[in-house]
Amino acid sequence: MSTASLQAYRASLLHFHADPAFDAHAHDWHEDGLLIVADGKVRAAGDYATLHATLPAGTPLHDYGGHIITPGFIDTHVHYPQSDMIASPAPGLLPWLERYTFPTERQFDDPEHAGAVAEFFLDELLRCGTTTAMVYCTVHAESVDAFFAASEKRDLRMVAGKVMMDRNCPDFLRDTAESSARDTEALIQRWHHRGRALYAITPRFAPTSTEEQLQLAGELARAYPDTFLQTHVSENEDECRWVKSLFPNSRSYIDVYDSYGMLRPRAMYGHCIWLDERDRRRMAETRSAAAVCPTSNLFLGSGLFDFERADDAGMLLSLATDVGGGTSFSMLQTMNEAYKVARLKGSYLPALRMFYMATLGAARAMQLEGTIGSFAAGAEADFIVLDPQATPLLARRTARRESLEELLFALALLGDDRAVAATYSAGRRVHLRES
Repeated sequence: MSTASLQAYRASLLHFHADPAFDAHAHDWHEDGLLIVADGKVRAAGDYATLHATLPAGTPLHDYGGHIITPGFIDTHVHYPQSDMIASPAPGLLPWLERYTFPTERQFDDPEHAGAVAEFFLDELLRCGTTTAMVYCTVHAESVDAFFAASEKRDLRMVAGKVMMDRNCPDFLRDTAESSARDTEALIQRWHHRGRALYAITPRFAPTSTEEQLQLAGELARAYPDTFLQTHVSENEDECRWVKSLFPNSRSYIDVYDSYGMLRPRAMYGHCIWLDERDRRRMAETRSAAAVCPTSNLFLGSGLFDFERADDAGMLLSLATDVGGGTSFSMLQTMNEAYKVARLKGSYLPALRMFYMATLGAARAMQLEGTIGSFAAGAEADFIVLDPQATPLLARRTARRESLEELLFALALLGDDRAVAATYSAGRRVHLRES
């Protein structure tokens, strides 16, 4: 390895090797730490006093004293085409889709428009410290090409897919079971594992897919087992009743997907609010994961995710913004609302757990542990620099912290994009906060 490729970053370091909810020694914290990066990957992370002596003479050392370096945030459920309709008022999920979502997504058959929105979307993610996301495009293949072209230019680890939707939607967004499967397979072959791109088979949600389309989506999931699969489940009570009327022979909403072979590792289900105990156990058994979307669930009045019951079942959990139903691209703001949702359901989310769910926990939910989400040797060097003094209020509160938990809790409850001083992808800086 060429010593010229080495870069070292000095700051406080935080990363995880287990879930803090189940392991008292789940995290590594180095008050004065050093992260060593080479060729876009982590070479070592630990105490500055120990590691600095191992650096060859002349290795560039970037000093972020007073800051915290963590793995980049991972957003496991977000819609890039909805960037322009964030904060659109509606009395609930279904009317919100009809009034705002579908008309907005209509424009994404235009590659130029799709590309411009993708560029803005990625700028926002990086500004907020998100280095990987599981992204919904639109029904148009052009929207996928535009998104992956934009992320490829920046060398980002991104997962995305074309929405599959052949009923209960406007004609201008409707594909067919056959065309959606054909387009999806072509996109898999074009983008999956091209650079850092990964593909997700993406039926929007059960009500907008015929049984034939779901069958073909399940067949694609079996034919390409290392692809991802993403969709929505049990977000809203009206939606759940609708699913029951459309699929009367299924025991539950999640059972609809299960019957088509769509519960499996690398399957990410958005929301998961109105599950029962059998649903939760089935998700855990199949290693299907939940993307918890608190800002969206509160904004649309969908309900409160039950962290305690999900943990009891052993479900894989992650946090997600769900823009544009979600009201912020910031994973720190997402933690803020997740904490409140947990309290309203009678449970408690420590800050360490929330930072875990936005980093290693998300990587585990995506079956990408060792690739992203930690500072394990050989992991991709996607990391962020957090500033505990980014705002006067943050600076005042963190100056009085008495523990790591208090420091992280202040960042989660009071922080936003201003707390992200810099973002790095594959060892290269891709965002620097303006002074």
